[in-house]
Amino acid sequence: MSNVYDILEERGYIDQVTYEDELRELLGSEPVTFYIGFDATADSLTLGHFLQIMVMMYMQQHGHRPIALIGGGTTMIGDPSGKADMRKVLTKETIDYNASRFKEQLSKFLDFSEGKAIMVNNADWLLDLNYVNFMREIGIHFSVNRMLTFDCYKNRIDKGLTFFEFGYMLMQSYDFLHLYRNYGCKLQLGGSDQWSNILGGYELIRKLEQDKVYAMTFKLLTTAEGKKMGKTEAGTIWLDPEKTPPYELYQYLRNTDDRDVEKFLSLLTFLPMDEVKRLGSLEGAEINKAKEVLAFEVTKMIHGEEEAIKAQKAAKALFYGGAEEGSIPHTEMDKSIFEEGIGILDLLKEIGLTKSNSEGRRLIDQGGISIDDVKVETINRKITLDDFKDGKIMIRKGKKVFHQVRVKN
Repeated sequence: MSNVYDILEERGYIDQVTYEDELRELLGSEPVTFYIGFDATADSLTLGHFLQIMVMMYMQQHGHRPIALIGGGTTMIGDPSGKADMRKVLTKETIDYNASRFKEQLSKFLDFSEGKAIMVNNADWLLDLNYVNFMREIGIHFSVNRMLTFDCYKNRIDKGLTFFEFGYMLMQSYDFLHLYRNYGCKLQLGGSDQWSNILGGYELIRKLEQDKVYAMTFKLLTTAEGKKMGKTEAGTIWLDPEKTPPYELYQYLRNTDDRDVEKFLSLLTFLPMDEVKRLGSLEGAEINKAKEVLAFEVTKMIHGEEEAIKAQKAAKALFYGGAEEGSIPHTEMDKSIFEEGIGILDLLKEIGLTKSNSEGRRLIDQGGISIDDVKVETINRKITLDDFKDGKIMIRKGKKVFHQVRVKN
């Protein structure tokens, strides 16, 4: 059996790792229990999380045991990494609900049957900790001077860093210790922005247990422009089909920058690397075929083959002018709304294409809004029943975002 470390390295996942040669040998010689944590800050995982899920799937396919750690406890504080201000403090009820949604989504990708994978929630051991005992056992091993050299804290010094957030690293480090003691977990994985937090747990176990454990981070999912993949003008790309319909996910991936196609095929699909390189080498109009493969493969994994086929048909229907077909995002609205008419700015907000009137004005001024392929020329445009054909209109935002409005009696 091939070594999963070599696969992760070849496909471009690995960023930093402790004791690389030792870990590679370990992964090639015996099953390893590892974990990745997911803080429950929203009610759905995102496309950015999907890269981490891909790593977990590769590891599981090669005989290693994932622990999917839901951060019901750590989310009570919130990771300060990459944040200019303190995260919004969520209620326990909200966190618990978010955690339940994460569990549902992760179960679609990993086999949690006996011995194959474990799902745990760190609320089970963090929320009832005794503060003094915790600081005596754990806090004594952390140097404040050293912690302040880490980016997650150093970047916040000038703007303000609360003691509340300062405890996050200790809690995440304790997670690794707890999973080591209770499940034999030897490896923590995470995004490159988690390196300092992961090192905290790695060093804590080596101090308290005098045993070898390992840490590995993988590169964040970013575009050629340096932006986080999955972040758009309209908002985040979610794995929940109610928040980001399959068609929108497909279209987002179909519109990938030419420079990113090979990279995303490598990181977000299971296609063999020979095929990834072949598709990535296509040029000119041919590269669009590779983008369609990327969009179909990822949509299929996240939402199933049936939804991926529907999304593909909808995209092709729009391209060839058959906008009535497929699973194009749509909103049904009462017929009465259009009897007197509704302003275009209000309609755009109502169906979620814009967040504010000012955004709508800007788009219309720039020629970025069309109704049934006719540009909207004025912000004073009213949409009435006369605009509908067979009870439907198609609104296009920019070149690539479509939304159908349907009237109902």
